Amino acid sequence: RFANYCMCDMDKEIVIDEGLYSRQLYVMGAESMKKMNQSNILICGLGGLGVEVAKNVILSGVKSVTLHDSKVATVNDLSSQFYITADDVAKKLTRAQACRARLAELNNYVPTKVLDTKELQLNEYKEFQVVVLTESDAKEQIKIGQFCHENSIKLISARTAGLCGQIFCDFGEEFVISDATGEEPLCVMIQAVEKSEQGLVTCLEETRHGFEDGDYVTFTEVDGMTELNSCAPRKIKVVGPVGFSIGDTRNFSDYISGGMCVQVKMPQLVKFKSLRDSIDDPEFLISDFAKFDRPSQLHILFQALDSYMYEKRALPRPWNPEDTATFLSILKKSNDNLPADSKIKLETIDEKLAKHFAYTASGSVISMQSVIGSIVAQEILKACSGKFTPIKQWFYLDAFECLSSFTFTDEPMINASDAVPQGQRYDGQVAVFGKAFQEKLANQRYFMVGAGAIGCELLKNFAMLGLSVGPKGKLTITDMDTIEKSNLNRQFLFRSKDINQLKSRAAAGAVKAMNPDINIDAHENRVGEETESVYNDEFFKDLNGVANALDNLDARR
Repeated sequence: RFANYCMCDMDKEIVIDEGLYSRQLYVMGAESMKKMNQSNILICGLGGLGVEVAKNVILSGVKSVTLHDSKVATVNDLSSQFYITADDVAKKLTRAQACRARLAELNNYVPTKVLDTKELQLNEYKEFQVVVLTESDAKEQIKIGQFCHENSIKLISARTAGLCGQIFCDFGEEFVISDATGEEPLCVMIQAVEKSEQGLVTCLEETRHGFEDGDYVTFTEVDGMTELNSCAPRKIKVVGPVGFSIGDTRNFSDYISGGMCVQVKMPQLVKFKSLRDSIDDPEFLISDFAKFDRPSQLHILFQALDSYMYEKRALPRPWNPEDTATFLSILKKSNDNLPADSKIKLETIDEKLAKHFAYTASGSVISMQSVIGSIVAQEILKACSGKFTPIKQWFYLDAFECLSSFTFTDEPMINASDAVPQGQRYDGQVAVFGKAFQEKLANQRYFMVGAGAIGCELLKNFAMLGLSVGPKGKLTITDMDTIEKSNLNRQFLFRSKDINQLKSRAAAGAVKAMNPDINIDAHENRVGEETESVYNDEFFKDLNGVANALDNLDARR
């Protein structure tokens, strides 16, 4: 069992609070958690994406998190920055100052501080094991990225543009993955081992071994060919579902019977390229095989967006044909100017995709930022611990399916006049979906079952989206459980003071603080036969939708 946790200095023994981190320990393991506790993280840019990264990393239990963002909070930040309030905007706090205290409350073990300088000097990055950039311009990313690469500092750069997200990882030229999958090592009983050059091993009773070419194994309890017992890991070659070869066994004793073959997790050395080198020679992790060519398109679209911003000092106006035409001109010129043998030059630009990218690039959508921010946080844990396989090196995601049509149209789906910023908290979302959609969203009547880890994330997103904030809107939530200490590690709406309180009521209060306009009603009922009189036909007929936030199959049924 794991000892109780206290976050200690590196030269002292690091022990882990099982009560708080029990679920995470099952996934990461004690050794990985200790490595995380030795890692200082810098997050630059505290918009909707940056705060999502910070929230998740602080909950995970790293050594420290430092926030850097000199931008003053504005009404626009209220679209997706869930730890900035209207009062923070009125006080003209920087985004980092505004959200630090609320982030620090998430985990008392993780010191969270703000760097107030407008621009960091390169040497200051040496204090950190992982640097995350979320809103840096292209030149700054390359400059910081090169410095980090040369100084063995792990770098993650991420951003969103409306319905699109981008992640880049550089963990250095000698990054070691200690466990690529996090799964338990495979173990099979064996029936025979050939005394031959190939050393064919057969599993007992036609049992499938599940190994892959290149895996390493060792043996125990072998009778006869005892040289295999506790042998150095041997690389295997799969010859069938129940057989594999382990190499030359001709000088071993004769196999008699029995034995177990156990997979050995071998460290893997991975070399990452710097951001500067990887831009022109990218490796993509495919997010959607139905859009196999989409990463190469988005890769150059984001570069064209950088060029547009450098030239115009602004993003394209939402759904604006004139700005979109300018963006397309910059995109085509950039692509045409690439050498003929360039690895990123597009033979054909998907103009409809490019148009919709430009139409919505100025948008700020909490759901996209939540997904990209969560993935970035996972990559930080991989960078700190060496556990699981990191993104190598570019990851792109788009959700244009969220628009009213599943196919791109020649003309804008939304009139530019319906997406003009009005100086309101939902402007970032209106830039993507238009005013009419926002009004419809405000008057939705929803029922959400469960206010645990999934429920907390959904409620945060619902509040930021503006769901049920209108005069006809209502969000009803129910959860019969109370808050325990172990919940605080992943159910981020709760604090220590909430322990033993009802989840539904504590969660409702927390999201009400994020968006005071949300109309939310908290119940503590189980949904089942005993509450059919409460959740009856009339109740469900009055709803626009139901959100299932339960984490087990029986409850979902």
